Amino acid sequence: MIQLEDLPELRDPIMIAAFEGWNDAGETASATLAHVIRSWEAEPVAALDPEDYYDFQVTRPRAVFDSDGHRALRWPTTRILIAQNTPLERDVIFVQGIEPSMRWMTFYGELLDLAKDLEVSLLITLGGLLADVPHTRPIPVTITSEHPETRLRFDLHASQYEGPTGIIGVLVDAAHEAGIATMSVWAAVPHYAGGSPSPKATLALLTRLEEVLDTIIGHDDLPEQARAWEHGVDELAQSDDEVAEYVQTLEEAQDTTELPEASGDAIAREFERYLRRRDDDPQ
Repeated sequence: MIQLEDLPELRDPIMIAAFEGWNDAGETASATLAHVIRSWEAEPVAALDPEDYYDFQVTRPRAVFDSDGHRALRWPTTRILIAQNTPLERDVIFVQGIEPSMRWMTFYGELLDLAKDLEVSLLITLGGLLADVPHTRPIPVTITSEHPETRLRFDLHASQYEGPTGIIGVLVDAAHEAGIATMSVWAAVPHYAGGSPSPKATLALLTRLEEVLDTIIGHDDLPEQARAWEHGVDELAQSDDEVAEYVQTLEEAQDTTELPEASGDAIAREFERYLRRRDDDPQ
């Protein structure tokens, strides 16, 4: 059981979770969560016992040096962090970890017990998946919810996915069964460029999360990283005729489809975000 000591009273908390591993193509979800944790100065308050959930031959501990130059071992685990310095007028509980190797039912049970104890009203999960999308176009981000009121409020749909699932799918299903509202936010990463971190997908996921939370989260240098990533993939495509032809096929297929990014509502939302970001800029 997760033990929290001297925890302050929380204001209508929500929980945001992401895991490295199968649900994290291009390290999109884990990078987005880490970015928000840094931006909102979340503090760690607990961690799950790694001995219970990880096969250390699969997810090995790492030798690191701390700020004092001392060598230490960092064990794979899942951490709980809390941010109270947020612009949401409510507190945020972060679940930051690695997809467990075993005992998934006990794992999600610990997290759900924590959510219920802290009276979490909404669970938002982040994910990244490999898909047939071109790197030269806006990264598609989809949001689903199993909660009827949440779907109505945000104009969402229930997930229609069938097939193998990761810890994100298991956690969302368990939260729904426990009566906790859920939203699952996924960015689609071009599968031919999914072997390395994708800051463009991270930026897309972060921007969609801003929209869901109706707030502004600083982007830092993510836009520059996204442009550099796209340029690098451009060079990869130009050096391989088959990849270049495939990218062109994906572009044509997407351009002939009515894109959510091109809708009037989406353009209006983007312009509103631009004005808010400009007003928040200390420059």
